[in-house]
Amino acid sequence: MAWFKRDTAGIQTDRRDRNETPEGYWQKCPSCDTITSQRELEENLLVCPSCGHHFPMSGLGYLGLLFDEGVYTRHDAGLHSGDPLDFVDKKAYTDRIVAAERKTGLNDAVVSGTGRIGGQPASVAAMDFSFIGGSMGSVVGEVISRAVRRAVDEERACVVISQSGGARMMEGALSLMQMAKTSANLAVLAERGLPYVSVLTHPTTGGVTASFAMLGDVNFAEPGALIGFAGPRVIRETIGRDLPKGFQTAEFLVEKGFVDRIVPRPTLRPTLATLFAWAFEGREAPAEAEG
Repeated sequence: MAWFKRDTAGIQTDRRDRNETPEGYWQKCPSCDTITSQRELEENLLVCPSCGHHFPMSGLGYLGLLFDEGVYTRHDAGLHSGDPLDFVDKKAYTDRIVAAERKTGLNDAVVSGTGRIGGQPASVAAMDFSFIGGSMGSVVGEVISRAVRRAVDEERACVVISQSGGARMMEGALSLMQMAKTSANLAVLAERGLPYVSVLTHPTTGGVTASFAMLGDVNFAEPGALIGFAGPRVIRETIGRDLPKGFQTAEFLVEKGFVDRIVPRPTLRPTLATLFAWAFEGREAPAEAEG
C-alpha cells in the first residue's frame, strides 16, 4: 500500500522557504468569494471591486475619508470609561476596557473631529465596531454629544457614522441615558437650523438605532448594512409571524422610508459636500482654528 503514501523526504517545511503570502494580506469577499489583496481593498476604500460589498471601516478611517484632503482636528481622545457598577461577567469590565484600548489604540468606541467637507465646516463623530462591538457607553454618548455641541457653537454641519451592537450592558442604565442625552443635543442643533446627517453602516442596532442614528435630517446608509433594533428571533417571537426576507437591510429600509438613500462609501464625501453646499448657501463659513 506504499503507492498512495506521499514521500515528504527532503521537502523543506520552513515557512520562510515556502514563499508564503503574509497572513491577512489577501481578503475573501463574503458576498462573491472574490479574493483581493489588502492593498487593493484599501485603495478602493474597503469596498470589494467585484461586487461592491462594504468591508468594515474604522472610525479614524471614516474621518480621513470625509474631511477635505483628510485634514481634521481630532477631539476628545482623552476620555476613558469608568466602571461605576463594578461590573464583572467572565472578566472585569475594567479589564475589557484595557484590552480594547490595547487592541484598537482608541480610548473608546467613537472618534470625533472637526474640519471641512466640500469646503463647508463640519463636526464628525464616527463609531468603531472593533471596540467592544461599538457598544454605546457613557464615553460614546459624551463624545457624540460634544461633537453635536461643537457644531452648534461653531455653526457647523454635523455627521455621525454609526456602527454598533447597541447599548453597553456593563454600564447599565447609564448607557441607556446616552440615548436621551444625544437626542437632546440634536434637538438644539435642529433649533439652530444646522444640518445633521446620520450615516448607518453595518451593523447599526439596539439603542443606537433607537436614538441618534435615526434622527438625521437626512439618513444615509451603506449598501447591505444591517439596521434594526431587536434581533429577528426576538421580533418573530413577539409578533408571532414570519418576517419579510431581508427586512433589516438598508435596501429594505429605503423601500419602507426609514432611510432616505443608500450611498456607497466612495461617493459619501461628494454627496455630503453637495448637501452641505446647499445647506450653507448664503451663510458665512467660520474660519478653521489652528490645530
